[in-house]
Amino acid sequence: SSPHTANNASASNKLRTLGLVETDWFPGHQSSSPGEGAPRASAGQGPGRASERRITSVGMHPSKTSEPHKYRGTGMPHYVRRLLKWRQMDMEYTIWQMYLMCSNPKLVYRHTMYRKQTKNQWARDDPAFVVMTSVLVAVVSALYGVFYSHGVRQAAWVVVRAVVVDYILVGVVIATACWLLSNRFLRAGPGHSHSHAAEQRVEWLYAFDVHCNSFFPMFVALYAVQLVLSPILLATGLVPRLLSCALYCGSLSYYHYCQFVGFNALPFLDNTVLFLYPIAAIALAAPAAALLGFNPTRFVLGIYFH
Repeated sequence: SSPHTANNASASNKLRTLGLVETDWFPGHQSSSPGEGAPRASAGQGPGRASERRITSVGMHPSKTSEPHKYRGTGMPHYVRRLLKWRQMDMEYTIWQMYLMCSNPKLVYRHTMYRKQTKNQWARDDPAFVVMTSVLVAVVSALYGVFYSHGVRQAAWVVVRAVVVDYILVGVVIATACWLLSNRFLRAGPGHSHSHAAEQRVEWLYAFDVHCNSFFPMFVALYAVQLVLSPILLATGLVPRLLSCALYCGSLSYYHYCQFVGFNALPFLDNTVLFLYPIAAIALAAPAAALLGFNPTRFVLGIYFH
């Protein structure tokens, strides 16, 4: 016999030894020997099923095609899981974002498009910003307690209230309101020029991100700076009232400006100028409050420290 025939016979013997035949690998190929080979598949079963049965019999299982990862809602479960893995939090990037929120907030939201393209979500999946801000709020609130509280219990309550209520719970309420407002009234119609207009919606976690980003500059002014200037701001007279009203007016106005920048970064929203409207009301109320004898610093600290 020729070398080619000998090679074919040798290959057939090896396949039979493994419990396989050539028809398993090449369904259209028939064995050269009429009595040899695997039995034909039963009715209703193609050669692929027979092959699968023989492969399973020798311990080889057909591979299961894994489904591609799909984006599920806001990504909250993953976000919560990362709260427990602080080593995975990017603190350097968070500090850089905090600095930019005080100097150039538009640059922070320029990265939302990159995040959408790479992770298919607008919101951050790293809770480092929330964690670091909470720690800073707790530290500064504890300093307020050292200077103005009447005991350890009151100081501890001030810290818990500042972090859990003023930052987290109030942020949840504001984020939910902005989320509902944006999705119900500000989404662009199908005829909008942006390509995302037909299918995109504001994620709740993104609205919470916008609040947290906007809160940080306000924290710097109304927590840290106010603590340093509190001996002056708590004094009686027109000048302390004017300084206190100016501090609150600037901080609250910048907060709403950062809210506007955050939602304006989404290409499928229209009329985001709505988020700037509270600034006009604040600008009108601040001088009137100062002239009427209202001191915001005295009022706020009086709530915390009776």
